[in-house]
Amino acid sequence: MAFNIALSGLNAASADLEVISNNIANVNTTGFKNSRAEFADLFQISRYGTAGSKTGSGVRLADVAQQFAQGNLEYTSSGLNMAVVGEGFFTIRTDSGLAYTRAGNFQLDNAGNVVLPQGGNLQVYPPDGIGGFRQTLSNLQITTSQGAPSATTTATLGVNLDATSVPPVTTPFDPLDPTSFNHSSPFTSYDSLGVAHETTVYYVNTAPGTWDAYMTVDGAAAGGPLPMTFDASGALTTPAGGQLAFPAFPLTNGANPLTITADVSGVTQFGQASANSALVQNGYAAGRVTTIDIDDSGIVSVRYSNGQSTALGRVALADFANAQGLQQIGNTMWAETNGSGQPVYGGPGTGDFGQLQSGALESSNVDLTQELVKMIKAQRNYQANAQVIQADNTLTQTIINLRS
Repeated sequence: MAFNIALSGLNAASADLEVISNNIANVNTTGFKNSRAEFADLFQISRYGTAGSKTGSGVRLADVAQQFAQGNLEYTSSGLNMAVVGEGFFTIRTDSGLAYTRAGNFQLDNAGNVVLPQGGNLQVYPPDGIGGFRQTLSNLQITTSQGAPSATTTATLGVNLDATSVPPVTTPFDPLDPTSFNHSSPFTSYDSLGVAHETTVYYVNTAPGTWDAYMTVDGAAAGGPLPMTFDASGALTTPAGGQLAFPAFPLTNGANPLTITADVSGVTQFGQASANSALVQNGYAAGRVTTIDIDDSGIVSVRYSNGQSTALGRVALADFANAQGLQQIGNTMWAETNGSGQPVYGGPGTGDFGQLQSGALESSNVDLTQELVKMIKAQRNYQANAQVIQADNTLTQTIINLRS
């Protein structure tokens, strides 16, 4: 009997060493979670429900429990590297279905998909086209094509026109003659092909509190005069709503005609020198991808050289009622089981999900010093059980010698 008990102790100590060895071997594995061998004693139960041996029958490996404590963050130079700070797993689509991981060492494949080095596509919530995200999972793909241009349709002008202005000495208005106008607001506009055009709105005083507005595109007349009037407090009264709708300006480069409405609702007429304070137009040229941004809420965006950005999706995290019930499938990934419960999905920073840290990786949570101490203890346990076998063997040999 002692042989069998000590043998179970040897097997338990060996299993403990295997778990410790695996932890130590993965001390530098990104996203790895260490495990702990848990044991239970053995008793033989008789058919009457009582213990067959009051000394017990040995020990068995009850479970290899995964420890999902947070690992330290290691910062990197890759914007595609991500770490979850708090609860949640990255959701990965593999050839075998969905898997879950804490390893965020993502990279691009030759098709622009965001994948793990060992394979598997990162899952995100795709944009819904109205500023939000659909609650369906899809592969994250980074487009490297140029961002399409957008034609200028509005220009918001912040201007003060000098209330002491008098009509120009030269008539009619001529954009090349500064004596034929009182003030101007130049800005760059863009056509439907993304070509830039030098655009200017000119202001000509016609009487106290009354002005005419003209516009030119690349030096050519593009509309006007359009009247502007101000009340005794210097506030704009005409046009109603503060919108100057200039006519469509035809272009010769194949682009659509420029149709620009100037928002002059912020234009004032005070007793100060005419000056521009704000000039904002809504068009932009084509742009190439310059950076990939991932914020702490998991929104992945590409930023273009024209200053625009486009959201490509929001990282989908998964959590489980019992994370220790997940099945390890290798490559620092886990699969859902009945014991883990079904995954609950959500975005970083929502509900119980942790925040996302881009440009960082979660390192293994293995404490090497602790594992070495556990290894010494397991070794001692193994040696002690081996000594029991040796002692029992000596006793048995003594009995055999007595009989002889």
